[in-house]
Amino acid sequence: MTKQERADYIRNRLGELYPQPPIPLDHSDAFTLLVAVLLSAQCTDLRVNQVTPALFKLGNTPARLAAAPLEKIEAIVRPCGLGPQKAKAIKELSRILVEEHQGEVPASLEALERLPGVGHKTAQVVMAQAFGVPSFPVDTHIHRLAQRWALTDGKSVVQTERDLKRLFPEDSWNKLHLQIIYYGREHCPARGCDGTVCEICRTCFPKRKKPVETRKS
Repeated sequence: MTKQERADYIRNRLGELYPQPPIPLDHSDAFTLLVAVLLSAQCTDLRVNQVTPALFKLGNTPARLAAAPLEKIEAIVRPCGLGPQKAKAIKELSRILVEEHQGEVPASLEALERLPGVGHKTAQVVMAQAFGVPSFPVDTHIHRLAQRWALTDGKSVVQTERDLKRLFPEDSWNKLHLQIIYYGREHCPARGCDGTVCEICRTCFPKRKKPVETRKS
């Protein structure tokens, strides 16, 4: 298979396996999604979903979390790791949303990336899933699978994002981002497949014998 043929096969197969992939982070609007994605850094979605009910009971709007005591936010989010940094970022971005954006999450990648604790990937997830803007957020899972499937050379997540956007139609990006995540968790995890085990790896590379060494982002 050529690289484009692999990409086409992967998109079609993932479409069969996950026709309507749900967003794995529990949320009710753009703000709660933003906070949940921020918390998911170096943390599992399962743990985030265990933590956010208490956090959103404390405050599920920028105004309420901006007014909440920092120590209360930190106590709730501590199980997600990096508690002090994440709590400070949540409180500060909430204040900025109130003071500069009328209490609303801006539908702008640039404005989102200026918020504390919000990097490029987080901003892209919000743009894709809250506002429907075609985006291709690349996390460590997608970065790993894109290398296993030889869709990128793996030099950086930025390069991986560019390569994937070139290979897949724009109208598939938002769904495909989720589909790859689900496939990676269920069929091609970091320790369960080395590029030679799962269905897609075996189909795309039937003669591959050596494990694929993932280049970190």
